[in-house]
Amino acid sequence: MAEQIPPQVQNQLMRFQELQEQLNNIVLRKRQFELESKEVDRALGESKSLPDDAVVYKSVGVLLFKSEKAKIVAELTDKKEETDLRIKTIEKQELRLKAQLEELRKTIMDQVNVAKGPIQGS
Repeated sequence: MAEQIPPQVQNQLMRFQELQEQLNNIVLRKRQFELESKEVDRALGESKSLPDDAVVYKSVGVLLFKSEKAKIVAELTDKKEETDLRIKTIEKQELRLKAQLEELRKTIMDQVNVAKGPIQGS
């Protein structure tokens, strides 16, 4: 005899799966931004270690353009700040989703336990 899952619990399980997918996507995006941040850090470190009169080239698509070191350092610094801000924003979303998942998990478990309660007590 298979037990029937109440429609409300089924809906909550579907919502739980959707939230898990969203969390997985957010974690993936966060990793991408973290990698980008590390790459920008390396480029920034290399750029800062160059002499002020060094010839620096900036990649734009498939082309390289000659640029000034100060301009490249400023652009990389801005990009680093922007990337770090995005990581912080994504981390907040991640924490919020984890809290929602935990709350929904508790609700589902409570409803499942309530549904099983009379059956086990018989």
